[in-house]
Amino acid sequence: MKKKIKRILLKLSGFFLTDLLSGQNKIIKFQTISNCLSKGSIAAASRTVDATNPISWEFSAFSQNCEDGIIDYLTKKIKNPNKYFIEIGASTGVECNTAYLAYVQKFSGLMIDGSTIAIEYAKSISHSLGVSYHSLFVTIDNLDRIKELSLYHDPDLLSWDTDGNDYYFVNKLFDLGFRPKIFVVEYNSAFGPDKKITIQYDEKFYINTAHTTALYYGCSIALWKQLFEEKNYTFVTVDSNGVNAFFIDNTQFDIDFIRNLKGKDFIENFYQFNKFKFSWENQFELIQDLPYFTLS
Repeated sequence: MKKKIKRILLKLSGFFLTDLLSGQNKIIKFQTISNCLSKGSIAAASRTVDATNPISWEFSAFSQNCEDGIIDYLTKKIKNPNKYFIEIGASTGVECNTAYLAYVQKFSGLMIDGSTIAIEYAKSISHSLGVSYHSLFVTIDNLDRIKELSLYHDPDLLSWDTDGNDYYFVNKLFDLGFRPKIFVVEYNSAFGPDKKITIQYDEKFYINTAHTTALYYGCSIALWKQLFEEKNYTFVTVDSNGVNAFFIDNTQFDIDFIRNLKGKDFIENFYQFNKFKFSWENQFELIQDLPYFTLS
């Protein structure tokens, strides 16, 4: 791992020297990427990994919630990998779920974000030759565009983070023929561990204007579990900050590996708890009268 990180840093150094004359902005970008890779190398080496305990796989290089470690571990367990990812909600391509795959595991992939400025930044940091970038504000009606842009419809990883209509989009992706080996989705812990609910679909949904608390968004963990179970996926775990849920295609992983998984079923979102200073039950009281789609 350390040797691989060193090789990547040397490559980035070459990239940096080539573009040195472009100014201070390039220096800052290089330093940011270098810091992320160094942080990831140290964090990965300090883990005590238990094959049955997904939380023990965690570390963060670029990801916000230690997703890098879980994703890194799972991708290495895929039976027939194609080393391709798709990330919806990739932002600037730095603090995201696939930068580590691109830089360290040499994945190709597709990064999509609704912000043109964010995608232009992602292009400028040059993950690898096989990564493409597109600005797209996703709706139900333009999901076909993602299919057109994707090299594979069975990528090793698909990460979805649009802070809103996620359930409807993911469901439609399956209808369009997508079958990722690993699927990463955000869940809203304010909905609790058992409610099977999501927000009502709104094509113009924006989390910061939907409700003053910014708690009205996304999908409950229980509804995600039901959807993915219907699609023959296994729930792996949620991350230790209570933000992401991980699912794997049952046909793409060894059966003994799947049977022995002992992930966390539900963890309260740390950032929401820290903001409000009270638990998900009380958080839900603030938004309980808003419109929901509920699966009984």
